[in-house]
Amino acid sequence: MDFEYSPKVIELQKKLTEFMQTRVLPAEAIAAKQIADKPNHWGAPPIVTDLKAAAKNAGLWNLFLPEKGGAGLTNLEYAPLAELTGWSPQLAPESLNCNPPDTGNMELLARFGTDEQKARWLEPLLAGEIRSCFSMTEPDVASSDAANVRLAIAEDGDDWVLTGRKWWSSAAMREDCRIALVMGITDPDAPAGSRHSIVLVPMDTPGVNIIRSTSVLGFDDRHEGGHAEIFYDHVRVPKANLLGERGKGFAVAQARLGPGRIHHCMRLIGMAERAIALMTERARTRVAFGNALSEEGVVQATIADARVKVDAARLMVLRAAWRMDVNGPKEARHDIAAAKIMVPLTVKWIVDEAMQIFGGAGMSQDTPLAMLYSQARFLQIADGPDQVHRRSLARTEFKATPALKEVRG
Repeated sequence: MDFEYSPKVIELQKKLTEFMQTRVLPAEAIAAKQIADKPNHWGAPPIVTDLKAAAKNAGLWNLFLPEKGGAGLTNLEYAPLAELTGWSPQLAPESLNCNPPDTGNMELLARFGTDEQKARWLEPLLAGEIRSCFSMTEPDVASSDAANVRLAIAEDGDDWVLTGRKWWSSAAMREDCRIALVMGITDPDAPAGSRHSIVLVPMDTPGVNIIRSTSVLGFDDRHEGGHAEIFYDHVRVPKANLLGERGKGFAVAQARLGPGRIHHCMRLIGMAERAIALMTERARTRVAFGNALSEEGVVQATIADARVKVDAARLMVLRAAWRMDVNGPKEARHDIAAAKIMVPLTVKWIVDEAMQIFGGAGMSQDTPLAMLYSQARFLQIADGPDQVHRRSLARTEFKATPALKEVRG
């Protein structure tokens, strides 16, 4: 495993660091005001339009995508760039057209879409002209077991008819969200693993009823387009809207979730780095009981532990990305699962300690720490809760044959 960055990546790092420092971070205050001025608006604040144009001009566009239309980077090459966007998770990913759920949806369309589907949906997504959502989890079942997903996708002549309720369809509240990738049952009597399919549903199709948006620890994530609960009420679309093969919904979804999980972890490392930068600056400038906080042993230990933890987490992410490149997402699934467990938990701890060093300010809207905490906590559940990934890893350990056997006297 060689984690040394190539000259191409080093150059992109340099450009992206400058872009983050001179464009994105200064835009955060502007974006916050724009969002506050339009309390009923769902989607990116206007400043993002300017940031997207600047990112395109700088060659910082679609960095996530190795296929045509992207930057041609491997997962390992993309990792340090995604980390930089984690410094500003509300602005940077979308500014570079590297924001979920669109990244995963574009990957699926690129891999499984027909020529017609690519022309209608993938090309405008790659251009940043529209947004998309992914409707998989459901409020009435334990969706951590995807076999429980039960939205009905029935045949009726040349159409599919979708009936069921979904939630956590991120970005669906946006006006520019034009297409939903919806997972449901097309073949209820088929063997397990062959019952589900994914269908493309334009958001303006009759019967697509958005009920509400759920919040994340009180954050409405309005800039992202919320997390919608949607009732698909006998929604009719052509059979040509099937994405991939019929009955292969699990395989298609997994092709999306594997890279998506590691992309989340990449950005989380950047969130941890920002929390460390904030806490060290606070410790240098804040005085309590006659001393700067930076002189207190307990604060020094916290910052040292944060550095050790984030560097260890980064290595785990890089190993998973490397294995995906070498062996493919399926063979890397256990490395991805391990990173998915460790990284959000680690970043949550680091952000929590930063909040502690900031005191009351760390709990308020005056720093990004509360938002970063909510992101890290959310990602212990999103794309599969920790318990599911632990279950998978434990089963692998039970099946594994150790290199050496225990000798008992």
